[in-house]
Amino acid sequence: MSTINNGVNVQALLDAREVLKGAPEAAQFTWRASSTWQNGVHSTVTIQKFFGLGQEQAHKTETVFSADHPEVFAAEDNGVTPIEYLLVGLASCLTAGVASVAQNRGIQLRSVESTVEGNHDIRGILGVDSDVRNGYNDVKVTFNIDADASKEEIEALVAQSQKRSAVYDALTNPTNVTVEVA
Repeated sequence: MSTINNGVNVQALLDAREVLKGAPEAAQFTWRASSTWQNGVHSTVTIQKFFGLGQEQAHKTETVFSADHPEVFAAEDNGVTPIEYLLVGLASCLTAGVASVAQNRGIQLRSVESTVEGNHDIRGILGVDSDVRNGYNDVKVTFNIDADASKEEIEALVAQSQKRSAVYDALTNPTNVTVEVA
């Protein structure tokens, strides 16, 4: 019998799940991102600190993202557009889920690739047509997975990943968002 290793410590995840059943307050996390305007529509977003397990936490390193718009929008293209970051989040969350579920189910992965496409009518954000929404019209994720598993088992991996994805949930269900000036 071969050992399955997709790089996911499933036992730690299962142990955390058991601990949090008895301590739901520790499961309350607050993720943070801090944005600083640079020039034009270019900003940098920093992520390092967050709250979880009842106390302040920090990633090992600070990560900085640049967001801008492409030159076709009369911008300098110093980074991806903010709406593209949603695609990054969705792809990475679903991919992490596939790896975790595969590890838990004893399925060895050889490769996992996905393509995420979001169709966006920009007339909404430009104020051309008030009946056009500002966000994506639809998003499609296509996986290409090579694993020691049947097509049905791979489809089940993706379905379970989708079921547990925080980003998929945030994109497909209403989320209360408050915007205020300090």
